Amino acid sequence: MKRWALAPVLALASLWLWAPGFSQEDMTAVDASPFERPQRAPALFKHDAHNEKAGIDACNECHHVHRDGKKVEDESSEGERCADCHGRMTQGRVPSLTIAFHTNCKGCHLEQQKGPVMCGQCHVWRPIKAGAAAE
Repeated sequence: MKRWALAPVLALASLWLWAPGFSQEDMTAVDASPFERPQRAPALFKHDAHNEKAGIDACNECHHVHRDGKKVEDESSEGERCADCHGRMTQGRVPSLTIAFHTNCKGCHLEQQKGPVMCGQCHVWRPIKAGAAAE
């Protein structure tokens, strides 16, 4: 295997081993472990910095709960992984994990007209300077 091809594989493997042991407050990238062979790097995401900059106080703004196809306003799923409800494929009315991430994150960025919306702005293969990530 060529060296240039090995670097992204090693970076993903090290991130996969490192990420699950931290809380959301320490999170620097979205958990990509449910994806067997991701086409892109995990989205960079500094949980607390993002929420502070976006003015998000209520966890259920992002960590939603749905019952019978409707969002439950006063409940939050922050103790669960997104993959606990969203699989790799869409199942009925439950969107796939990829669609859920893009709808929730990118959808909010488009609605607020703030934050990254292009693939490479969130999915970065190489570490970038502090403050330049999707915060």
